[in-house]
Amino acid sequence: MKIEQIYTGCLAQGAYYIESNGEVAIIDPLRETQQYVDKANKENAKIKYIFETHFHADFVSGHVDLAKKTGATIVFGPNAETDYNAYIAKDNETFKIGEITIKVLHTPGHTLESSTYLLIDEDGKNHAIFSGDTLFLGDVGRPDLAIKSDLTKEDLAAMLFDSLRDKIMPLADDVIVYPAHGAGSACGKNLSKETVGILGEQKKTNYALRADMTREEFIKEVLDGIAPPPQYFAKNAMMNKSGYDNFETILKKGDTPLSPEAFEAMANSEDALVLDVRHQDDFVKGHIPNSISIGIQGGFAPWVGALITDLKQPILLVVPEGKAQETVTRLSRVGYDNTLGYLEGGIESWKTAGKDIETIDSISVDEFSKRFNTENIEVLDVRKDGEYNSEHLKGDNVKHFALDYINDNMNSIDKNQTYYVHCAGGYRSVIAASILKARGFDNLIDIAGGFGAIKNSDLPTTDFVCPSTL
Repeated sequence: MKIEQIYTGCLAQGAYYIESNGEVAIIDPLRETQQYVDKANKENAKIKYIFETHFHADFVSGHVDLAKKTGATIVFGPNAETDYNAYIAKDNETFKIGEITIKVLHTPGHTLESSTYLLIDEDGKNHAIFSGDTLFLGDVGRPDLAIKSDLTKEDLAAMLFDSLRDKIMPLADDVIVYPAHGAGSACGKNLSKETVGILGEQKKTNYALRADMTREEFIKEVLDGIAPPPQYFAKNAMMNKSGYDNFETILKKGDTPLSPEAFEAMANSEDALVLDVRHQDDFVKGHIPNSISIGIQGGFAPWVGALITDLKQPILLVVPEGKAQETVTRLSRVGYDNTLGYLEGGIESWKTAGKDIETIDSISVDEFSKRFNTENIEVLDVRKDGEYNSEHLKGDNVKHFALDYINDNMNSIDKNQTYYVHCAGGYRSVIAASILKARGFDNLIDIAGGFGAIKNSDLPTTDFVCPSTL
């Protein structure tokens, strides 16, 4: 028996490759599926089943493409309804992969079809669970993402309480837990950085598995502090339910080099968004007018999903050398399939062609400190709610303007005002500044180093409040 976790850090997502005696099961595959085919071929094995723990909301799964490539059967748990061929399993139904068995444990709560897959080894021993978004290390899945459901989040939380106690907690303490996500995912609020654990340890340390917890206490605690889901979550879930275009076709279309002239013409004719994925330090020094900065080195795909509201938006890319294919791939993982090409030769070719370049002012925290203490300036803190509430720059002229909700709050600031923008370290402040600049806010100054630099300066900040107490 072989179990391999294939973890993708930028999505905080774990897919799983399970092989026994020449047969393979894949659990929650990524959009780019050739890697699983190649791995099976290398092992002289055949992919037999593709198990989906639920309709994922935070990424587009590769199940449809992988089934077409391999002839494998897509398996969902009870209550799932799809627009493509899939096998809808019954609770406690079993599937053979070589000498091992996968047992379906229906665990609704995160969503109605959510299921945990119990791996029973060659000796008939319960070896591991692939818990999807039902159980994480340190947390459980948020119960507010069910699509097209008339159930409330409280109803789903109550289901999750029962699922955990009836299906998962009775399992032996030595059962290995393989979750779908780790820290950084928006599918939970307190996920561990670890990506593999032991069930017994979770029973001791995971707040949601407390033995003496009542249903009412669970509902209150699991719902407390959950931020609204990003706008793309429901759209990704529908793609996973309904199907999507072939990944290789999308990659071929997006991985197309365009001269500056062709790039500009396509931007105009297709009303395309120019997405610049270079490092923020490079973006502020020179970028195409009206382009948006979301650096590929940061939390790229989730920020694209949170900020670009139309999955079908035509996108043109400005990328570092050799990063076009990776960028198109990462966009497709969250459902942005309409990439039209990238600027050949990057920003230097744009400059050489004599086309317009814009910049964003960026100043050191020392310079910012001088201005803050001597001038009446306005500051936008674009960090998340928890970060801001935990600790922030003092002053009536400091406004919390979370990047997550920038599209909703644009009308609360003045285009004629000059704003100094900061986040924690510089990545998000440049994203925010680029979006504002593209919407006609011309008087923007980025604070290099963000709040990390502000904290280490002589500027006044509020007393630190532990985020877990907020």
